[in-house]
Amino acid sequence: MTELYAIILFLFVLFLLLGTGVWVGLALMGVAWVGMELFTTRPVGDTMITTIWASSSSWTLTALPLFIWMGEILYRTRLSEDMFKGLSPWLARLPGGLVHTNIVSCTVFAAVSGSSAATLTTVGKMSIPELRARNYPENMVIGTLAGAATLGLMIPPSLALIVYGVTVNESITKLFFAGVFPGLVLAGMFMAYVAIISFASKDWNPRVETGMSFRQKVANSRFLLPVFALITVVIGSMYGGYATATEAAAIGVIGALVLALFQGSLSWTSFRESLMGATRTSAMIALILAGAAFLKLSMGFTGLPRALADGIAAMELTKFQLLMALLVFYIILGMFLDGISAIVLTMAVVEPMVRGAGIDLIWFGIFVVVVIEMAQITPPIGFNLFVLQGMTDHDMGYITKAALPMFGIMVLMVFVLIWFPEIATWLPDNIRQR
Repeated sequence: MTELYAIILFLFVLFLLLGTGVWVGLALMGVAWVGMELFTTRPVGDTMITTIWASSSSWTLTALPLFIWMGEILYRTRLSEDMFKGLSPWLARLPGGLVHTNIVSCTVFAAVSGSSAATLTTVGKMSIPELRARNYPENMVIGTLAGAATLGLMIPPSLALIVYGVTVNESITKLFFAGVFPGLVLAGMFMAYVAIISFASKDWNPRVETGMSFRQKVANSRFLLPVFALITVVIGSMYGGYATATEAAAIGVIGALVLALFQGSLSWTSFRESLMGATRTSAMIALILAGAAFLKLSMGFTGLPRALADGIAAMELTKFQLLMALLVFYIILGMFLDGISAIVLTMAVVEPMVRGAGIDLIWFGIFVVVVIEMAQITPPIGFNLFVLQGMTDHDMGYITKAALPMFGIMVLMVFVLIWFPEIATWLPDNIRQR
């Protein structure tokens, strides 16, 4: 009964604080403080300070602000415009035409950004006007952009994977390796959907552009060289075992600054804005992680995580049944919290269950990221939906309906991961690491 009272108390205090508009990180600390006061005699202030310092001084966590800064720098360059110029000649003749540039551009930018919001904004500000001008169906333009932008949470460097790795104490580099193939498979599923709709839809009547010669296509591909060079250096240094995730992030910042300098978009103003943007985002995530670390310790004193894990074990659920329960749980949670908050808020309870069920934590990290990707496009608090609403002036209902097929594809991706776990585990098991 003690555990039941603890659950009720924690949830009541948490929703009370969140409902009054308190920042997520501070709400987590508030819940933890109440738990410490009621379930332990340890000095709460000293414990909180020690826990927050320990969570904030992790060397692994240094990769986070660096990758965020790299994305902020690239957001202020002409990267999206150059990607459209380089990709469109090759994708125009595919079934579905230039809608594929939404998906491929998001996939490419995700490999140098790590942020879903940055990916969506950077690609969308260029592709939406171009695709509208060519009479592509509006719902497909909006829907594919909403779905493909979530790849920023999956394809390394992924901020969500960094946060997950720090929370469960797993290798960030291994998690990055694990995210590559699932991210590419999910992008391929989005593209397959576009191709099918282009044949089946009666509204599909875009303006077909004059074909370019092979020489012209190759010439336009020069616009892709800077971003692919940056991807090769950043991601390749990790895959080749030459750099850790943190070292690769530092290399990425230098590369992004060099790219911005050569594009002529690096000024003192853009430099300051990118630095301040990265600082704000990093501080927000650090506060959430600090609150989650304190909450994890507080919940440990109640015995709640172990009791829940034992309770699940007593139910004798199979791995599949447990994963289905967690799938529904995270989809519901994602309607009200952003992905990173959902990860740090739940791992204190979910991690013992997953370990007890014998589920690989690297694989589970990819499972969780696919599910929280859905949170980016599910109302009422789907962040990508709000970004698209600001960019397109459509009402939320229209954008949600346009993104619904992408949500269904992500659900299908969860089952693909369950049926073929090697998609996520093969690369981290077979690539040498530093």
